[in-house]
Amino acid sequence: MNSVSVSLLFAACCGLLQCVLTALVIIRRAQTGVDFLDGGDLQLLRRMRAHGNLSETAPMALLLMALLELGGLGRAWLTGFGIALLLGRLLHAHSLLTNNAAWSRRGGMTLTLAVISIEAVCAIGLFLRGA
Repeated sequence: MNSVSVSLLFAACCGLLQCVLTALVIIRRAQTGVDFLDGGDLQLLRRMRAHGNLSETAPMALLLMALLELGGLGRAWLTGFGIALLLGRLLHAHSLLTNNAAWSRRGGMTLTLAVISIEAVCAIGLFLRGA
């Protein structure tokens, strides 16, 4: 059975980032007294979207990464995917939590979608080769 140690490392990093982003939402909810939705608070909304966007994109990237690792894709590819994914998620979250710079928000999403797209193409390639 193949190991998924590279995927495990990047899943753990994304898990820690998820905890930080969740905590930021909880802290802002406590500060504002808003228990549901965003209550019109822009800072809470931005924190919610940073958290939500990670929740919406990282699982597919990590699932594909683990399946590719099980399928025998090389460690260098997997590490590259993981670094790009983390960088993309950090850029996107940083943008939403600070200055909302379009370049870092868009750059973060571009990196993340590139990782998912390339992983998907690699997965199709492994399937076609009979892995």
